[in-house]
Amino acid sequence: MELPFKLILGSASPRRKKLLEDMDIPFTVRVNPVVESYPSNLEGPGIATYIAKIKAESFKDTLNPGEVVLTADTIVCADDMVLQKPATEDEAVKMLENLSGGWHEVITGICLYSHEEQQVKHAVTRVKFTDLNNYIINYYVNQFKPLDKAGGYGIQEWIGLVGIERIEGSYTNVVGLPTQLVYKTLMDMAG
Repeated sequence: MELPFKLILGSASPRRKKLLEDMDIPFTVRVNPVVESYPSNLEGPGIATYIAKIKAESFKDTLNPGEVVLTADTIVCADDMVLQKPATEDEAVKMLENLSGGWHEVITGICLYSHEEQQVKHAVTRVKFTDLNNYIINYYVNQFKPLDKAGGYGIQEWIGLVGIERIEGSYTNVVGLPTQLVYKTLMDMAG
């Protein structure tokens, strides 16, 4: 698929890279490290879009004419708690214990940024875990080391196969990039 601009993926996420490759969209990867903090008054979609935006704006001085950078941030919200990436395996276990048996929301904010325009959007997917016992949680955390995943899990991994009962919304959003939303926004920008 040809775009009238050069797309830059501003993410080191192997999942986002694979999803874009599967969409047959040409892109290159460039990563700028940013502090992923946000104002305390933000909630849900506001957090994800705020962080996606600051990631995109970090490219302001290095983006060339004719380039568009795509950045994203995924969070998990459950019972008024925001779950980002766990810092330790113990924290991942606690996150999964909190998610066990209930619904949560996975929210991904995306930002498509060029010198001419900025598009900021988000997607929300509801996910329900079955009751996860200690064996399932500990096996998953020990085997899959989900420290790079919001909420302490990857839906595309073993725990998604054995532990997720229902999903309402975009599956790829839970993986880390709402592909249909990205595609539609890219087409809008392409004119």
